[in-house]
Amino acid sequence: MGFWVLMLFMNMLVPLTMIGFGVMFLHHIPNELNMAFGYCTKMSTKNQDTWEFAHQYCGKLWVICGLALLPLSNVPMLFVIGQSEDVVGNLTGVICIVQCVILTGTIFPTERALRKNFDQNGIRR
Repeated sequence: MGFWVLMLFMNMLVPLTMIGFGVMFLHHIPNELNMAFGYCTKMSTKNQDTWEFAHQYCGKLWVICGLALLPLSNVPMLFVIGQSEDVVGNLTGVICIVQCVILTGTIFPTERALRKNFDQNGIRR
């Protein structure tokens, strides 16, 4: 049962991280453009306006996705209570992969929104 509880906690790490950083990006955008911390892509680092837009947009996506992933990640764990560590571990691995795909998948709508609102030089349309 201890392993199951640990894996349940592990399943909450990505959604809680998404929620935490999403809220932070919505309220406390990193002040300076940088390639070390924040939503760092070629388009988002064009200028301060694109930087702020990308963080606002991505922050909203991460909060929404994180809140949706919390129950979606933990409900399947209810079906493996009392199962072997292999079954619990394998399910947790699959859940983790799905969470990471969703996390990285938020890049596509954010980049699409940047291209819709800014030209290739970062000037707002």
